Amino acid sequence: MGIFTSEKLNSLADLLQHELKDLNDAEHRITDTLPQMAEKASNPDLKRAFQDHLRQTEKHIERLNSVFEHRGIVAGRVKCDAMVGLIKEGSHVLDADGDPDTIDAALICAAQKVEHYEMAGYGTARALARQLNDDYSAELLQETLDEEKETDHKLTEIAEGAVNPASA
Repeated sequence: MGIFTSEKLNSLADLLQHELKDLNDAEHRITDTLPQMAEKASNPDLKRAFQDHLRQTEKHIERLNSVFEHRGIVAGRVKCDAMVGLIKEGSHVLDADGDPDTIDAALICAAQKVEHYEMAGYGTARALARQLNDDYSAELLQETLDEEKETDHKLTEIAEGAVNPASA
């Protein structure tokens, strides 16, 4: 659906609700994909990072549900076209054959694109919650944003410390 839909966006509260449902859809899609990425990964640290992030993503969904409940919103999903596209692009890596280290590098590339999208989404949602003086939601969204940043950093360390040199 994306942001330009037939739904009414008459306030920041409406926009925040839309963004929360978009993030919820994105997180659910990620939980479907991370096990495949972990299975495809050759590097044990990368495999573990994907498995850890799956557990973390399940917590992200729980936090989103807490925000929905706090704001009196029925938890739901709005199709996240961006995540659909990022996962589709990443699926080419899942189908690829070749050097295991290079495939791991491609998996990291795909995962970091997802992480950066999520960081943008959570940062925006947190800013909207703050503007609406909803400190509780802003705090939960910040917690998830921090975890997304940590995951991105961990993936960079794995790439630069092991996977990319092995692929080169």
